[in-house]
Formats: sequence, structure tokens, C-alpha cells
Amino acid sequence: MPDLSNRTSNFTDSVIRRMTRISNQYGAVNLSQGFPDFNPPQQILDRLAEVTREDFHQYSITWGAQNFREALAAKIKHFSGTDVNPNEELVITCGSTEAMMAAMMSVTNPGDKVIVFSPFYENYGADTVLSSAEPIYVPLNPPEFNFDPEVLEDAFRQKPKAIIVCNPSNPCGKVFTREELTVIADLAKKYDAFVITDEVYEHILYKPNVHTYMASLPGMKERTITCNSLSKTYSITGWRLGYVQANPEITDRVKKVHDFLTVGAAAPLQEAAVAGLRFGDEYYAALQEKYTHKRNLFLKGLDDIGLKHTVPQGAYYILIDISEFGFKSDMEFAEVLARNVGVGSVPGSSFFKEPENRYIRLHFAKKDETLNEALNRLSEIRKKIK
Repeated sequence: MPDLSNRTSNFTDSVIRRMTRISNQYGAVNLSQGFPDFNPPQQILDRLAEVTREDFHQYSITWGAQNFREALAAKIKHFSGTDVNPNEELVITCGSTEAMMAAMMSVTNPGDKVIVFSPFYENYGADTVLSSAEPIYVPLNPPEFNFDPEVLEDAFRQKPKAIIVCNPSNPCGKVFTREELTVIADLAKKYDAFVITDEVYEHILYKPNVHTYMASLPGMKERTITCNSLSKTYSITGWRLGYVQANPEITDRVKKVHDFLTVGAAAPLQEAAVAGLRFGDEYYAALQEKYTHKRNLFLKGLDDIGLKHTVPQGAYYILIDISEFGFKSDMEFAEVLARNVGVGSVPGSSFFKEPENRYIRLHFAKKDETLNEALNRLSEIRKKIK
């Protein structure tokens, strides 16, 4: 038998999805993989029911249904102030995972370097490898997860093709300030690099933090490639509706990559999701209020238990410091936590380039009763993990 691909020889399965399987194995409350256990907005579900009886069961246009792209362009303009041509500057993808992969494959050549902040969402490292690019990791320093501009410029001096910015950040919940994004933008312009942003948590923010769109900064629309999805905003992670927003030269290339990767996103789901894209400001205000409540509930519960944790500025993830338990491996701790305590987590080492074993990641995109059950189980942690 011939050898398999060298490119993927060091790949493991997704640690996040592995922890979901371990959670299911032990009947643990799954706070590992970041999906809600509550329903999407009723208007979207009602429209989905109608769509099943209408004529949306065949391919849509490869890069997205016309009405979906038009509704999305209007939403982007409303929140970012950026004009978007729905026919030339948007490509609808199968989730933001494909959006990021298509963006990377469209702009990088084998051997190109790409800056990635650490900690990072696990797919970014894999995306660079699959694109035959080389990641340059720049640390975000806990507990605030700020970056050192000098260290970042040192990375840019290596002439990267692009930098990936997740804002708000998974897993640390950092929201990059306008000043920080301006530093990144200025370096990208100085060293002639693309900025690839992952903005899937754009509407899940905690006051006084605000989301600044990289493409809205002066001189950045042409070199910013925005990857985003509807998954988190409308609680439809299983629908796999994402998109790339970029200038026409880039999207023309992304369209071709996307066409051969997946052909197109699901036509019936695009049609149903248009209802969500047309929601008014009150929906997004209520979403922020809902997640602020969940964050406060969960943080208070962790404080009552006495577990050290980060305080997210955005997204819905918390890093718990497990140093007191004395485990050398956070993966072993996460498995013991699922088995003995009944709470599913993600070992923090899967997000860090640095040798980091003191964190696990939990998320709070769950019903109150689910979070309270998890907290009740965690209250026994010191008795069940010794």
C-alpha cells in the first residue's frame, strides 16, 4: 500500500468533539462543545416549516441564494457601517469552518506564513497545515489576554501572508479593542498582509465591551477577509450556514475553492434563515441580555464553589484554573471530571501553542437548569477529584 498524506500524518481528531463523545459516554453535562440546548428563534423555525412545503429542495446558486446574500449584506451594513455588494463581496459557505478553510486556501501558497494568536480555536492550526502554510504563534497573555505589540511586529517581520484574528475570541473570551485592532491593521498595511477575521461571536458581548469590525477600519476593507456564521447568533449550529466577506478579487477565488469543496450550503436552510437576518435591533439586544444573565449565573456559581476562572468579555467560554488539583495532564483531568463529577469540558492545552496544562474550557450556552445542574455537580469536585 502507498503511504498516506504527510500533510495530515500528525493530525488528531478534534479534541472538542472528542470531549462531547466522552461526555456522552459518562452521562456528563456537556459544557465542552459550544452549542446551545435551547431552540432557535420561533420565527426561523416557523419559516423552516413553510420551506419544507415549498420549492427549495435543489441546489441554490453555488455562492449563496440571492435573497440570502441581499439580506446578509443589509445586516452587515447595519451593524458595521460597511457597504457590501451581495453579488461580488459575499460567498455563503457550509459554516464558518469552511469559510476559514476556503479563505486560507484562496490566499496562501505552500510555505507562506500565517500569524495565529495563542490561545486559538483548534481549527486554525489545522487550516494552516492543510493549506501547506506555516503558522507563527503570538501569545495572548493571561489573565487579560492582551498581546505585546513588539512581539506581534516581530512576527510580522517574518513576512506572513496573513494574520488570523478571532474577535470575540474562542476560547478566552477576549474582545479586541479598537486600539488593538488598529495596531494589527497598521502592521498588516506596513508589511502588506491580509487580515482574516473570525467574527462568529460578534453579537455575544458583555458591557462595556463593544465589537469593532476590522473591515470598517480605515484602509482595511480591501485587505480584510471576514469569516462568520449564523450558528451562534441564531442558535443554529447544526445548520452550517457561514460566509466569507471580502473584496471582489478575493471572493472570486473563494467562490471557486468553495465550489469544489462543498458545491453550496443547504438551500432550504438558507431560505429559512433569511427570517433571522431580517430581525430588528431588539433581537440582538435580547440576545446580549440573555447571555449576560447566563454568564452572571455561571460565574457566581463558580465563585461560590471557589474555582478560579477567567471573566469573558465576549463569546460564552470560561477557562477554569485546575492547578490546585495537581494533574500533570489537563486531558486526564478532563476525562476524570467527566467520569467522576459528570461535567464535560475541553482541556485547555488544545488551544495553546505554549506548554499549558492549567486550564479547562467550559461554556455556558445552556438553559439555566442545565447550568445549575452542572454547578451542582461541580460543587462536589473536591470530594470526587483528589
